[in-house]
Amino acid sequence: MRFGIIGLGKMGFNLALNAKNHKHKVIAYNRSKEKVDKIKKYKIDTAYSIEELMKKLGKNKVIWLMVTAGKATDATLKSIIPYLRKGDIVIDGGNSFYKDSIKHATLLNKKGIKFLDVGTSGGISGARNGANFMIGGDLTAYNKTEKLFNDLSVKKGYGYFGKPGAGHFVKMVHNGIEYGMMQAIGEGMEVIEKSKFNPDKEKLCDVWANGSVIRSWLIELARDAYKSSKALKGYNGVVGLSGEGEWTIKTAKELKVPVQVIEDSVKARIKSKKSKRYQGKVVQSLRFGFGGHKQPK
Repeated sequence: MRFGIIGLGKMGFNLALNAKNHKHKVIAYNRSKEKVDKIKKYKIDTAYSIEELMKKLGKNKVIWLMVTAGKATDATLKSIIPYLRKGDIVIDGGNSFYKDSIKHATLLNKKGIKFLDVGTSGGISGARNGANFMIGGDLTAYNKTEKLFNDLSVKKGYGYFGKPGAGHFVKMVHNGIEYGMMQAIGEGMEVIEKSKFNPDKEKLCDVWANGSVIRSWLIELARDAYKSSKALKGYNGVVGLSGEGEWTIKTAKELKVPVQVIEDSVKARIKSKKSKRYQGKVVQSLRFGFGGHKQPK
């Protein structure tokens, strides 16, 4: 499939390489020339402007957005709409708020342009080697692009969940759950750190990662963080907020659903700015492990 990708951050860059490996025709664009130059070295077709990208895509355009949620996504959509025609497909693979995705779908639908909101998980390694996609939006557009999602995902790692907004809605909840899971791991490891037993934490996490009830990729990432002789020393304990946890809490309140664990995990991140704890360092290491997230100052 021929498609254009806009946004060559950590995720977009690696998705483009993943697509090239699966013989898809990718045309990559980013606002900064440096990132376009970088991906060009991998023999991926590139564009240095929106106009050039649209000319190269020709008719029956498929455009995958991997830009920051909010104003950046709004601005990008505004910039590409004049070049789109009835039947073209826009995929938003970023972490947009699901209500924004509903608005985007409505706007594009009025012009006959099809829209898919795609929650993307799996971190940088997933984007490069097999991601996880939660998809909502126009069913016809999904049917036309399903092979692309199948190729770029891990086995059984994608699914269509319904009308516009559904993909980003379930990804939002996914990230809220992720907040709670990481906080629980961080708290547990701090209890172990302050106990009198001093177990080998790398070995402990390796045991947990194999056959235990809490086995998970997050536990594997914790194990990897403890492999270094300077484990966690590069982290300051201040945990960043990317927004999805707060959105999950807001939405849960609208639906009158208690989400105490997720609320507490968000509060812990806010408190970490003033009260730096060992558990914050653990959570930071997990966030860096899957997403390369830099620690806030």
